[in-house]
Amino acid sequence: MKDRTRFKRYEGGDPLAPPVDLAEALDAIGEDVMAGYSPERAMREFLRRGPSTGSGTEGRGLDDLARRVAERRRDLLQRHNLDGTMREVKELLDRAVLEERKQLARDAMMDDSDRAFREMQLESLPASPAAAVSELSSYDWQSREAREDYEKIKDLLGREMLEQRFAGMKQALENATDEDRARVNEMLRDLNELLEAHARGEDTGEQFQRFMDEHGDFFPERPRDVDELLDSLAQRAAAAQRMRNSMTQEQRDELDALASQAFGSPALQQSLAQLDANLQTLRPGEDWGGSERMDGEEGLGLGDGTGVFQDLADLDELSDQLAQSYGGARMDDLDLDKLARQLGDQAAVDARTLQELERALRDSGTLKRDSGGQLRLTPKAMRQLGKALLRDVAQRMSGRQGQREMNKAGAAGERSGATREWAFGDTEPWDVTRTMLNGVLRRAGDPSGPVLEIGDVEVQETEARTQAAVALLVDTSFSMAMDGRWVPMKRTALALHTLIRSRFRGDHLQLIGFGRHAEVMEIEQLTALDAMWDKGTNLHHALLLANRHFRKHPNAQPVLLVVTDGEPTSHLEPDGEVWFSYPPHPLTVAYAVRELDNARRLGAQTTFFRLGEDPGLARFIDSMARRVDGRVVAPELDDLGAAVVGSYLGTRRGSAGAGAAGDHAEWFGRFGGRGFWVGE
Repeated sequence: MKDRTRFKRYEGGDPLAPPVDLAEALDAIGEDVMAGYSPERAMREFLRRGPSTGSGTEGRGLDDLARRVAERRRDLLQRHNLDGTMREVKELLDRAVLEERKQLARDAMMDDSDRAFREMQLESLPASPAAAVSELSSYDWQSREAREDYEKIKDLLGREMLEQRFAGMKQALENATDEDRARVNEMLRDLNELLEAHARGEDTGEQFQRFMDEHGDFFPERPRDVDELLDSLAQRAAAAQRMRNSMTQEQRDELDALASQAFGSPALQQSLAQLDANLQTLRPGEDWGGSERMDGEEGLGLGDGTGVFQDLADLDELSDQLAQSYGGARMDDLDLDKLARQLGDQAAVDARTLQELERALRDSGTLKRDSGGQLRLTPKAMRQLGKALLRDVAQRMSGRQGQREMNKAGAAGERSGATREWAFGDTEPWDVTRTMLNGVLRRAGDPSGPVLEIGDVEVQETEARTQAAVALLVDTSFSMAMDGRWVPMKRTALALHTLIRSRFRGDHLQLIGFGRHAEVMEIEQLTALDAMWDKGTNLHHALLLANRHFRKHPNAQPVLLVVTDGEPTSHLEPDGEVWFSYPPHPLTVAYAVRELDNARRLGAQTTFFRLGEDPGLARFIDSMARRVDGRVVAPELDDLGAAVVGSYLGTRRGSAGAGAAGDHAEWFGRFGGRGFWVGE
């Protein structure tokens, strides 16, 4: 039976590492979305920063990888120069001439005139290494060591020229025989015939297979067809051409003059020139015209230099992939093999983590595309983000450090159908079915354990019977964005929305944004709202919409929450047009006051949240609050969410008695953070 077991190199990171943290990603993306970024851009910004490493260091995101790619590229350019082959040729030439002079000096049997003539030949060699090598091509060497060094020059040039087109050839042909060189020439001839047939459309799979059967050992990467062979050859040949373009004219002239000496005949140069022409014809899209400037100390030979120029091309390609600036860019576009080759295995692991994050964000229901093709946060993502914000609000409202979080759903009221794990101090009734099921499931893994443990107990959540109609009015004027209040305002709205939708589902919440005019908004619309730069604070229009909301729910307790950083500067005229005036016009103020009085007559419990220290705003808000027996809270931005949620729960306590809201208010009702209460 054939063994089907296959092993390959493990390409992942730490197999015991935790999975990607979607919660962290969602929090970061949600923050950016509320700051005005599109979800697509917010996701890209998170991937650029990368997830936190847990060690207090910056995440290894796209920006970090791009920085390392740029550093690697800069290091290659600053470390190397292109004189390596010429230096090696000159060293071999100088050593051959020196050995020849030594032989001439110690050969006592040589004719003096012959010795003098040879010494004159060596003395009059041109300064150019290429010209000197050419002039010595017919010289009759007397020293065996000198002749060997001179022959090494020809061998070196041939191997370097082949290394430019075929990686590894320089080492493979070291100490090559005449038969080896003949075989190389035969491979080049067959290769050119194959490429020319391909250019004419006459090549066949059989012809390619015959070529690989005969010459496959020259191609360890084992291309599967002519196109793969072409791609690998053209990429390296283009790198060799870019290296040549980067040389000075003097360096190019020297190498051209030396090329005819490669392997002792011009045949190799002619075959390689034909190969380059075929590759440029078949792959014109490669970069054949680029160049780089290299001013380092470490000389590069033709073969090694070509490899470096291939590395530079890989780094440029990686830089484009990491930039993700082209249309339809995805993390899956990253070439992990190139990244590992250039930056090491850890870089590839980091990039794979980012790929998994992007894939998880797209596939887990966190982000989806709308009908216009734009990414949007899904309702699931909004709920997750809202829960995180609500937890943050709860921590800020807990009164003092170390106070126990009391997630009570209320001891009196109707059952909501939801359950949760029992916590110390809970008075809710047990859910016996869920409790017993938890015990059975636990004992399935440990039959010797007790029938019930405290961790098995779940309690039933209840809701207060009294409903509330809540209108949250948030200022969306340009001053909110200008003074850094835009994101805290959105966080506040989302936290309150999440609390009501999850714990007080009988309440009716309406979100109203008011700038130059007011608008009822869904939570997804508000959180994605870009900064509004139109001047105007139309509290009058917002109150009109709030009162309409209260009238739709006559049996619910009206709760009016107003977040603003400015006095009303616009109102609606009877014909529906917006009137704007700064400083505030008395008519604008009168319209706002009239609608506030209407809210009071509807029974609304009103709280103003004053942002900023403007004395005029403080006087106006204070007078409005006194007029309707409302309250004013002046929180710092970080505590705005806690203040609004606490006020909402406080008003529910007043309307629901000892029910769910009362229990919640016992926890939330005191605004114990920074900021202060201005009035009751």
